[in-house]
Amino acid sequence: MNYRTLGKTGLKISEVGFGAWGIGKTAWIGADDQESLKALDRSIELGLNFIDTAIGYGDGHSERLVGEIARKHAGKIYVASKIPPKNGQWPARAGVTAEEAFTAEHVIASTEQSLRNLGLETIDIQQFHVWSDEWVGKGDWLEGVQKLKEQGKIRFFGVSINDHQPNNAIKLIESGLVDTVQVIYNIFEQSPEDMLLPACIKHDIGVIVRVALDEGGLTGKITAETEFDKSDFRNHYFKNDRKREVYDRVQQIAADLNISVDDMAEKALRYVLSHPAVSTVIPGMRSITNVERNMKVGDGLGLSQDQLAKLKAHRWIRNFYQ
Repeated sequence: MNYRTLGKTGLKISEVGFGAWGIGKTAWIGADDQESLKALDRSIELGLNFIDTAIGYGDGHSERLVGEIARKHAGKIYVASKIPPKNGQWPARAGVTAEEAFTAEHVIASTEQSLRNLGLETIDIQQFHVWSDEWVGKGDWLEGVQKLKEQGKIRFFGVSINDHQPNNAIKLIESGLVDTVQVIYNIFEQSPEDMLLPACIKHDIGVIVRVALDEGGLTGKITAETEFDKSDFRNHYFKNDRKREVYDRVQQIAADLNISVDDMAEKALRYVLSHPAVSTVIPGMRSITNVERNMKVGDGLGLSQDQLAKLKAHRWIRNFYQ
């Protein structure tokens, strides 16, 4: 496993981290707690040292599983979590005030709840689960963050940037108030390359990449015939003719790279890790099979310049969360 520095935090984290949304057992259907714990254990055996979770992942269920593993491997794992917006709105909408989403009181109370769920004394990176640059210099949320740092309850502060709004954190980055950002970035969603990632390099901000596999679309496993449980969020994400659209585009990518569709997940993760701004990528891994497949990518090797050039043509501007 290769390790990268998480911006100005100085933390050395594994190129491949563990995205723990899927093990929360709400939005993603089919997770089994014992299998999830085995997957977490196996990832750590293979060198992973960074896990990203949130209160919102199963109302704390994901945090409780992550905490069990973090305590078992005490001192070896960095844990990141997230504070849900007080108003319950994902993503943060334009015109919503800081006071509606994150007050100091809410930031502190949510963090203390996460610490109880995790069974830990400190969260390495505490993030806001949504963000709007309208909140820079507004409200008292920063007072809550600073108090938590002073008390040793969190080490660093980050934000999870709204879906497909990578530029809606540039002002925060330039303010110097944030340590890390988490963003959607993949072969289809290349827009972070335009402004966000260069800003992160300039200001030494750690970059955590989510949805590198496009919620499964870039694994090559989703076809027009794939069916999801009605309560699985992917049933909405890939609604109508979206599965066929994704399938056709993945076939074209594989043809352009002259690879098997079975190799798509690896190439998709390597695409993300080929950018120098990226600190880690956090695919969801609910089984040992997924762990062993994805962890092989954390070897420090990116894609060739020829492959990267070909993939630039596959930028696809759309928002399947809507």
